[in-house]
Amino acid sequence: MESNYSSFDHVKSDGRIQEILDSAETFDEVDDIPSRDRLSYSNGFYVNCTALFIDIRGSSELANNHTRPVLGKLYRSYLSECVSVMNSGINCREIFINGDCVSGIFSTPLKSDIDTVFSTAAQLYSITEILNWRLELKGYSTFRCGLGIAYGRALMLKAGYKGSGINDVIWMGDVVNEASNLCHDGNRGSRKALQVSTTVFNNLSEHNKDLLTPVHKTLLLQTDQYEGYVVNLNMEQYLNNLKKEFQNSQQLARTLRGGLLGLYSSQSSSMLGGRYP
Repeated sequence: MESNYSSFDHVKSDGRIQEILDSAETFDEVDDIPSRDRLSYSNGFYVNCTALFIDIRGSSELANNHTRPVLGKLYRSYLSECVSVMNSGINCREIFINGDCVSGIFSTPLKSDIDTVFSTAAQLYSITEILNWRLELKGYSTFRCGLGIAYGRALMLKAGYKGSGINDVIWMGDVVNEASNLCHDGNRGSRKALQVSTTVFNNLSEHNKDLLTPVHKTLLLQTDQYEGYVVNLNMEQYLNNLKKEFQNSQQLARTLRGGLLGLYSSQSSSMLGGRYP
């Protein structure tokens, strides 16, 4: 939220606090995410939704290894395309950027909608693989990401400074916290990149379930969550083709250089062995 300077008056501030605390706020239970336009400073909605988070591991190492201009281009590329992927999700309703974490709230009233969020996670992982390859070509450091998906109830609120035009929609609830914690586990230690809650797993198609394995955090072998390395097949094929084309061009360049060096060497030998008038 961009600020627009206004002097602070503690008496008026206390009045606003009392107004909010004394208001008869309503929080309706709804099955799908309503339009932002229905929100005011005196209402809110409890909704079922799916939260998807992606975050970079080892951000401090990237900052230590690169100059500020390079770091800026790296983060802009990463944030740009993570937002692009999430925004392409037909059920995506909100996207947030917090540092190097990008998160999305998805409307998922049907079981099949959970699979679409799962597919979005696969696209997110695949685009980071493409970006990492581009970074390698530039001689820059690559990075790893963690992803987390959770499903549950969230409270949708309009919050900000009433009358200032400075406000935003915020999402509160266990589903947001769970997705964030799952994302935090992704690609840490022995954990795989994508971590999903048991509720999400139980609502996935059989094909998608087969791509994941259970995570047992205790000796009781209780399944706490599921994990996997999941990619988008079209994007993976695209990256493989790019790598193959690059390798072929490199091989051709080496062959041409070798031929030119051989020709130069032959001409040099001929000139050295020749007779001068």
